[in-house]
Amino acid sequence: MPTPPVSPAPKAVIPAQQAAMAAAPTLVAPAAGGPGSSLFGRGKKRLEDENQLLRSEITRLMGLDTSAIAAETASFQTALQRARGEYQQLQAQLTNVRAELVRSSAEAELQEVAIYEYRHPLADAVAYKERLADLNVRIKDAARTGNAVQAATAWTVNGSQAEGRKMINETSKLMLRAYNAEAENCVARVQPHRLDSTIERLTKVTETIARLGKTMSIRISPEYHQLRVYELRLTADYRAKVEEEKERIREERERMREEKAAAAEFEREKARLAKEQSHYQAALAKLTAKGDLAAAAEIEAKLQEIGEAIAGVEAREANIRAGYVYVISNIGAFGPGMVKIGMTRRLDPEDRVRELGDASVPFRFDVHALIFSEDAVGLEGKLHAALSAKRVNQVNLRREYFYATPAEVRELLSEIAGQHLLEYHETPEALEWRASHAGRATDDPAR
Repeated sequence: MPTPPVSPAPKAVIPAQQAAMAAAPTLVAPAAGGPGSSLFGRGKKRLEDENQLLRSEITRLMGLDTSAIAAETASFQTALQRARGEYQQLQAQLTNVRAELVRSSAEAELQEVAIYEYRHPLADAVAYKERLADLNVRIKDAARTGNAVQAATAWTVNGSQAEGRKMINETSKLMLRAYNAEAENCVARVQPHRLDSTIERLTKVTETIARLGKTMSIRISPEYHQLRVYELRLTADYRAKVEEEKERIREERERMREEKAAAAEFEREKARLAKEQSHYQAALAKLTAKGDLAAAAEIEAKLQEIGEAIAGVEAREANIRAGYVYVISNIGAFGPGMVKIGMTRRLDPEDRVRELGDASVPFRFDVHALIFSEDAVGLEGKLHAALSAKRVNQVNLRREYFYATPAEVRELLSEIAGQHLLEYHETPEALEWRASHAGRATDDPAR
């Protein structure tokens, strides 16, 4: 008669396991209608699941002996060390990525202010165009003479070297056409501040062609690739130079327009004074004929004033350095920490300020100072030099905006202009901006 199986004796429970089981919480749910019962339905299931998980883990550990627990602990320590190593590697990668992001951000900022370093500086756009034309001839010669592609020479097809050469030539032409198509696309699209990425893109094409043509050792000649890269650099320089010359032309047109407006204003003022002078001269002749010497003396004094005014206008017209330096701001457009410092030869400098506050800005400019000087050009230059570190546009010096408050400019003017500084308004009126802002606040209390 077979002996009935004997159930194995349960493993001894070590004290640590007993303590763990004793410490395992037993959850008691509150009454269904008790406080917080609306949240209990969601929390009860989560707590029961956690309680079951803990008890399952304790049961699993009780089934292990001390050596198994030690082995599992060692395995956990090894995994922990490996995780720490991976974490350190990820931290290093993150540092590198952050550094690259900083570099990219710096490049983006340089693009915004139009800073570009010419790879091959030439005098003007015409010189770049001539250099590109010569380079294009060299590129075509390299492609025509077979120096654009390198390939295997001992290649046979079905034992025929002639068929092998034919296959090599046809494949090489196909690869070169693919490369040139990408190169032409890069030349057509390259922009000065995307030059490096465009060159990298074309270089990857050469690597792809070398990989695909590895069996027959077909690859783009490094010399030919360098010619196309040189073409990209020259093209980027050419386009940057074209934009630079366009900006210079725009600035020159603006200067000529301002000079023309000033000359027209001088002529109008001289014509007005001359007409007034002729009227007084006619009146003087009549008074002299009548023998009214007292009235004639008054007219002569007035004629002397007019003559001095005409002389002053002619002197202003002759002295191209004389004029007004203005300090203006526009809180509504640029905020409270920016001013514009410029110079005008107009007889009425307010006309120039009104032009600057045309439709290109939402609000009119506020005038803080109008300083007349026989050397307004020099005074403007001194102010610009003193505030050079605070220029908004560090590239185009014709943009005369500075990160400065009217109070800071007043201190400089007191030192540089001296007695020329007769009146200064530190606080901008900004009537349009304040009225607009107050209107929005009234319409929408949340603003």
